[in-house]
Amino acid sequence: MDKFDHLINSIGISRRLVNEWVTAYLSDGLKALDIKKQSGRPCGLTLKQKCQLKDYICAHAVKEEGGRLIGEDIRKYIYDTFGVQYKLNNVYRLMCELNLSWITSRSKHPKQSIEAQKDFKKFPL
Repeated sequence: MDKFDHLINSIGISRRLVNEWVTAYLSDGLKALDIKKQSGRPCGLTLKQKCQLKDYICAHAVKEEGGRLIGEDIRKYIYDTFGVQYKLNNVYRLMCELNLSWITSRSKHPKQSIEAQKDFKKFPL
């Protein structure tokens, strides 16, 4: 093993990768070594579908019968409406992209009485 192999092994880079970098540099110069953004997997929803999803979430965030819309509800809505399967962590990532937060205030029970709460606060100890 020569000094070069020892150097690239000590910093955790394969010889093949170094050879690719050298080839790219020799063919196109420094521009070829620029870090390019990885495209990744494209989103399963179109822009129109994302807008429809955002409208649904905003309209159903607080349920009339009490409780809140949760990530699993949104995941089910996406599948039922658009036929696209999402994992729960990707639902939350999608909500972040739509400038929505899954963190909400505590839900209110449907039989909750604001008057009864006010009366209770006034109750002498």
